Amino acid sequence: MNSGTSDGELAAPGSSGRLSSTSSADKKKEKARVSRTSMILWHAHQNDAGAVRKLLEEDRALVNARDYDSRTPLHVASLHGWIDVAKCLLEYGADVNAQDRWKNTPLADAEGAKKHNMIELLKSNGGLSYGQSGSHFEPKPVLPPLPNKCDWEVDPSELDFSSSNIIGKGSFGEILKASWRGTPVAVKRILPSLSDDRLVIQDFRHEVNLLVKLRHPNIVQFLGAVTDKKPLMLITEYLKGGDLHQYLKEKGSLSASTAVSFALDIARGMAYLHNEPNVIIHRDLKPRNVLLVNSSADHLKVGDFGLSKLIKVQNCHDVYKMTGETGSYRYMAPEVFKHRKYDKKVDVFSFAMILYEMLEGEPPFSNYEPYEAAKYVAAGHRPSFRSKSYLPELRDLTDNCWAADMNQRPSFLDILKRLEKM
Repeated sequence: MNSGTSDGELAAPGSSGRLSSTSSADKKKEKARVSRTSMILWHAHQNDAGAVRKLLEEDRALVNARDYDSRTPLHVASLHGWIDVAKCLLEYGADVNAQDRWKNTPLADAEGAKKHNMIELLKSNGGLSYGQSGSHFEPKPVLPPLPNKCDWEVDPSELDFSSSNIIGKGSFGEILKASWRGTPVAVKRILPSLSDDRLVIQDFRHEVNLLVKLRHPNIVQFLGAVTDKKPLMLITEYLKGGDLHQYLKEKGSLSASTAVSFALDIARGMAYLHNEPNVIIHRDLKPRNVLLVNSSADHLKVGDFGLSKLIKVQNCHDVYKMTGETGSYRYMAPEVFKHRKYDKKVDVFSFAMILYEMLEGEPPFSNYEPYEAAKYVAAGHRPSFRSKSYLPELRDLTDNCWAADMNQRPSFLDILKRLEKM
């Protein structure tokens, strides 16, 4: 993870050098810790009990590692019902009643996902549904919800725009930083003039329905939406680090280690989206849609699912005829530009373009207008490698990911394995 210091920096001679090397050692330790935390959460998510055990043998403290949302590996295993992973974590002393940022315990997650075997396992190990003080199933009867209301429907009066500022714009409207129940949030607000447009409403509802289902450390967290009053609004967590586009504009090219670390976070989020049998194709993966949790850029999340498509996959080789020219030209796969049939590998192509930009410090074919760049790429051209940070393994990976034949491009699970080796 990027710690704000390039790997090539040397300490100044003398005592200040010793201080500098000490802080550099601390930063390396912190970077390693963040990386191991990501790894155990990822392996828990992938139901890889062997890899989880190996990490715990090396460092027992990882059993209660937490991601940005305060979720532990046991939360992840419980949500998916991965019994072997949960047993391994409990054997190493996992806190069975750890609470995430929404105050959910692993048992609350297992109950919500109806993972009955997991519920039994957690209860037999002292698991509670909600916190240390008892179950979150109230003994007193709960009033039925309002008709046709979802638990994520937000009343606009709860949103405070008094000190808001615009953090993004699009043809649909704008994205504002606002406050919701005292918490900073990002609000995608549909322009009033478009609030009666049938297609805009359809797309907006599609994005809400998609986001409600997503829960992953490398995916921007959906918090709620305003769907029955105007203007229509979609509320997600606010990430104060800004987006990768702005970060690269300020920093220029990244060191190989930072680029790999960033690429791992993006690939983890994308591997989750591409998970069978409900594949979500992002279709607009670009630096502006990759967000930094904070200014030290130690955690990235994939966001903006306005153009995403949820596909029920019959088998993993299904290909879909979808509208061409969806997404941003500069990062667009050739098959999309040519209005050909395409599948989830369009996201792998866009990922290659982002990897290139992180290592080179400038967008692919930056001397071309976006449309012309896409046309040039569709004709078979690819950007040339110039950066010294382009290690042979990274170069091979980029080449594979932007292959003209989408069947030759690796899946995000394969990409992760290759990046982890680096």
